Parts: sequence; C-alpha cells; structure tokens
Amino acid sequence: MALKKLSELRTDKRPTLQELAGFPIMVSWFSPGLLLKLLGRVIVADVFGQYADRRLIEAALDTAEKDLASGDDISASLVPDAEGAIWIDFVADIGDGFDSTYAVAYLLAQQKLTLAGNVLPRGSALIMGGDEVYPTATRDEYNVKTRAPYQFAFPKQGSMASRPKVLAIPGNHDWYDGLVNFLAFFCREKSSSIGNWQTVQRRSYFGVKLSSQAWIWGIDIALVADMDQPQADYFVAIAKAMPQNAIVILCSAEPGWYGAEQKTPSFRTLSYAAWIAENAGKSIRISLVLSGDSHHYSRYSSDFGTQYITAGGGGAFLHGTHHLPDTIHAKWLRQDDATLSLRRCYPSKEESKKLVTGNLKFSVLNRGFSLFLGTIYGALGFTLSLVPRCDLAVILFAILGAGFIGYSGYQAMFSRKVVLLSLLHAAFHFAAMLGLTWLWVKFDAALFSFHTAGPWWAWLIEMSVLMAVIGGGLAGLIFGINLMLTCRYADMNHNDAFSAMRLNSFRNFLRIRILGNQVTVYPVGLDQVPRRSDWRDNPDPESKATTSYFVPNEEFKPILLEPAIVIQGFDVDPAATAVKQPSELPKV
Repeated sequence: MALKKLSELRTDKRPTLQELAGFPIMVSWFSPGLLLKLLGRVIVADVFGQYADRRLIEAALDTAEKDLASGDDISASLVPDAEGAIWIDFVADIGDGFDSTYAVAYLLAQQKLTLAGNVLPRGSALIMGGDEVYPTATRDEYNVKTRAPYQFAFPKQGSMASRPKVLAIPGNHDWYDGLVNFLAFFCREKSSSIGNWQTVQRRSYFGVKLSSQAWIWGIDIALVADMDQPQADYFVAIAKAMPQNAIVILCSAEPGWYGAEQKTPSFRTLSYAAWIAENAGKSIRISLVLSGDSHHYSRYSSDFGTQYITAGGGGAFLHGTHHLPDTIHAKWLRQDDATLSLRRCYPSKEESKKLVTGNLKFSVLNRGFSLFLGTIYGALGFTLSLVPRCDLAVILFAILGAGFIGYSGYQAMFSRKVVLLSLLHAAFHFAAMLGLTWLWVKFDAALFSFHTAGPWWAWLIEMSVLMAVIGGGLAGLIFGINLMLTCRYADMNHNDAFSAMRLNSFRNFLRIRILGNQVTVYPVGLDQVPRRSDWRDNPDPESKATTSYFVPNEEFKPILLEPAIVIQGFDVDPAATAVKQPSELPKV
C-alpha cells in the first residue's frame, strides 16, 4: 500500500490485519533511488542548512523566560510510585520498519514490565532521543512510521492532562527537511498526541523539570553538531533557575563520547552543554548522559561517576558493537584525563562479529544496488571490447578506483589505509569485469558474433543484460565481502555493513527511576522482533495491561541487559558497575 494512502488512514481507528500487512518493512538503504534521494537531501542540507537554521526562528518566537514560567515544569503531571519515585522512558532511532518500531512501542505501552525480579512501571514521560523517522522527515513518513505504530501500541485514552508526556530531540534524519515536520509533530503551542503520549515542548530542545531535584536537558545539535547562541542562552537561563545540588540527565542526538579523543564537534557540543550546567554556580551534577544515533546499546562508566549510555534500538536497523573501544580518554569538565570504560554492550562484541558475515548475502538483500554494479561492469566491458587497449584499461581502472576511494573516504575519513583497501576492492571488481567480458566475447563469437559482424547496439544490449544479471550477482558478492572484511578487521564501513543487512534484532530502550538525587537505569532488551505474520488482533483490548491494537502470537520475552545502574549524584553503586570509586570526588 502506498505511503500516502497509509498516511490517510485514521490512526485512532483500529486497522485490519490486511491493512497492517501494507505497512513498510525496513528501509533498503542500498536502493539506488533512495541513495540519489538522500544524496540530494544531504547536499541541500549542507549547502543551505547553515543559512536557514530553524532553531533561530524557534528562539525568535519563544523566549527562555516564557518557557521557564509556563511549561517546562512538568513534575506536577508525572505520577510518582508508592515510594515517591518518578519513572521515565528513553527510546531513540525509531520509525524504520513497522515491526521493530511497533515491538518497542508495544513494550513501552505496557502498564508494567517484570524483569529479573524488578517491577518496572510505565514511564510518566517518554524521551525520544533523535531520528524519530527514517529515511527522510516527510509528513507521510512521520504519520506512517512513527505516529501510527505508537498509536496502535498505546491508543489515545482519557483526558489530555492524565496522559504521559513525550519530549523529543531531532537527529540528522529529522533535519533533512529543515526541521519543518519535526516542529509540526512535536513542538506545537497546543499539545498534540503521539499515541497516548502528549507533547509538551515548543522548541527542538528542552530543559524540563522532572522533580524537585532532577531535570532533563535535551540539546539540538542540528546537522553541524553545534549549539546555536539562542539555545545556549536558553540553557544558561534554565541552569540559573535550577536549585542548588540539582541533577541533570543530558540527552544528545549523537554519542559524542565515541569521538572524545578526536574532539569531534558532537563531543565539543556535549561538553559545552555540561559546561553551562557546571558554571551556573549551583553545584549542578551531570549524572547521566544519553544518546541514540548508533543503533545498539552500550554503557561507558567514567572514573568520576557519570554514566554514558547509547540506546539506539528503538526500531532502526542494528549497528554492530565490536569496534567500540574498551576505554576512552576524554577531557570532561574539570577532568583533564577522564577515563570512560566500556561496561556493557548489546549485542556483545563476539555476536557482532558473527552478525557481519550476513554481508555474504549482499546480492540477495540488495538486488537493486547489485544490478547497478553489474550495469557498471557492462559499461566498462563494452568500452574495452570496442577499444581493447591497455592504456584505456588503466584509465577505466583509475576512474573505478577513484569512485571507491571517494565512497570509503566519505564513510571513514581519508587515510592511507582507506586508499589502499579501496584500490584493492576496485581491483577485484575490475578483474571480475575483465573475466566476464572475456567470457562474453567468447560466448558471442560462438553464437552471435554481434561484436564483430552485428550492429553495435545488439552487442550493447547483450552485454548489458548478461552483465547486469550475472555480473551484478558477482559484483554484489564482492561488495558484500569487502563490507564484511573491512568492518570486522579494518575498522571501516561499520554503518554500511550493518545497514546492508537491515537487521531488526537486538532492540532496546531505557526505563529510568528518579528518587531525590538518585537515578536508577534499567536497560531493556528484546533479542528478536516478531515477523509481520506473527501479530494478531488483541483479544482483550480493554485489558488494563495493554490496550494495544495488536499483540504477538507468542508472548514477548524482554530481558534486562545488565543489573540496575544506580547513580547517586556522582557516586555510582559499585555493585552495579564494578567501577572503583575515587576517594575524593571532584567538586563542580
């Protein structure tokens, strides 16, 4: 069913299983048409984005003082548990395939989850940590890939005031339309709904009071990984209004700490936000830093107590973890050489290495791109068959090599390793093309002789058809082997190697408990997502446990990815993290 037609379905009306079958599967990232579309969006965003920063317009229409006075204190609408604790949920990288997005939304919608003896009630607020839709942020894609799954999982019920809240920060995919549709969905002056979750923000960033001592900050780093001046002024005003010894949960659309040693823009922006909190003169503590963008779960524990968690398992294709460093050295606030240690990742590094072998099926999983490579084989082979000269072959190889160098360099930055491996990759393709061209010349000579006696266009058609089919399969296999080997052994192509496989396994999100200045994080995982045929109508839609439109044929088996992570200001429960605490904690 066409995306626009699906978008026109009333999401507050239960769809049929037949209609459900028409919802999108996971994005085919190597589709030639999509690659061209995304290339155009990236070029437009890079060229014009800095001259049309939507964040500046937001700030002009809505001041920080107004926010502080009317709307960012949502603590009164959050329902505490029997002990007075507030619960919130964090999810990121959603809105790709329906099944994975709905599976996570279904778990988020449950009134409670019981995992490893822990009873975890549904969060009173849901934080969406970036990339709320894939691949681009059109109105129809937001409606079909984000709003619809969340509405089906947790239909609207009760008054607006009683509904759980939702807050979101944009990722790069939300920014590809200049943030127009993100603002329309999440940042209205009058609240709207994403399922039963109620929007409360008016900007693409927020500083929200959760309790008397706990705040959550969500920063918008846009496409250039920076913080604009009005946004900085906003958080300065927020920090000055916070009480002494408050704690902050800091959210960004990218895990900047991954690039701390390289001092990437996303890490500098994250550090700047933390610096604003530190310099407010209120002894504000950054207890927890959250992000998505990388579609896996990982937790780094710093030697000064702050926990850094990536939880990008809300629905998008899985990213591997085997390339994550065991330790990261970073200059964070007053820590000149803070050490961040990897405590847990999901999937495990060994599992991640095994998964990457799925690229051996590249030709089958990415037929369109493989046919495109086969077409290139045909064009090169046809040219050499007409002019069989060594110097022309060298020129054609140089063009092919430059293309692969540009592709790999864009993904992994240019280096000697990237150049050499890209040339080796191109050499295998060129050798395969030469071998197939020789075979087709022999084949044609035996049967048709188009290349010598027939019209040139007949030879071209023959070459194109045969090369696109057989050459495409071989080219796809070579391309997939290159992704597998470079991802596993050369620290390259991590994004493409996993996006090519479109794995919807190893889903995750966070359930967070806040009591006083203590934060407890429960990372929830789901190894496998049901197939489309494994969903059925909810036989008891009025049940208090769930009012979801669809339930799985077999009961979900979510897991707790690691023991509860208890953070007391800067002090972290050593039983949960196995991190030795310093005798004297740094003052901020």
